[in-house]
Amino acid sequence: MHVVDTNGVRLHVRVAGPEDGPLVLLLHGFPEGAYGWRHQVPYLAAAGYRVWAPDQRGYGASDKPERIAAYGLDVLAADVTGLIDAAGRRQAVLVGHDWGGAVAWHVARRSPQRISKLVVLNVPHPSVMRAHLRTNLAQLRRSLYILAFQVPRFPERSLGREDGRALARALVATSRPGTFSEADLAEYRRSWAGPTALRAMLDWYRAALRHPPARGSDPRIAVPTLLVWGAQDRFLGREMAQPSIELCDDGRLVVIESATHWLQHEEPDRVNALIDGFVREGGWLSSDEPT
Repeated sequence: MHVVDTNGVRLHVRVAGPEDGPLVLLLHGFPEGAYGWRHQVPYLAAAGYRVWAPDQRGYGASDKPERIAAYGLDVLAADVTGLIDAAGRRQAVLVGHDWGGAVAWHVARRSPQRISKLVVLNVPHPSVMRAHLRTNLAQLRRSLYILAFQVPRFPERSLGREDGRALARALVATSRPGTFSEADLAEYRRSWAGPTALRAMLDWYRAALRHPPARGSDPRIAVPTLLVWGAQDRFLGREMAQPSIELCDDGRLVVIESATHWLQHEEPDRVNALIDGFVREGGWLSSDEPT
């Protein structure tokens, strides 16, 4: 792990691959940390990419600011551009899953000149998410847990029960059988064990409602974008995928019918090949036609 100073915090970053390879930043979601990219880091490094996978602020051994405002999307996006600067690069390929995907969308919209390609796994464009929360009752029901996370201290106690086994069970229950091994779950539980770990992770959700970013006038994404969607996601409906791509000037959608929200774990070979093919050629592998 490297320690990188960016935007006023210190982040622990897994680094792999040749120093002169194209920079790929992997942004994890809740509740994983950089370990959530364990199937992608070695593949991309062997393919010649310089891979940086940070524990984003609030996760793992990275800093955990106390103020909820420190986890707003504008702040999280500044962390990412700071990482690109720290790597000595002008641009990076940005890959994000779950909350990391939300950050990736925001960076691509706010600082498109810093991103050469954008890959998002199972997260809609923020404008699409907001619209569906207003009009889509099914999605509103799926997202009610976000309101529960706003309550002080109670979610931390609930998810932290039995030394984190309650949260680990939620991962298992929402993924395909066998996706997470006992060793994987033990690694996650270790990362959640610190006295402020769960509070910091949940503050991402609290900041989203209390400190939302200023909305720009143009929601469009100019960066070439690949959106990969696991159709069995229990948290986010697939009906948000195509409208998200329609907000991209150069966007493609690939749906993996058998995958859930945790598609990079369930279908690592396919996800890895999609990322590599999109970045290397800007095209498509013959077995994965855009939908």
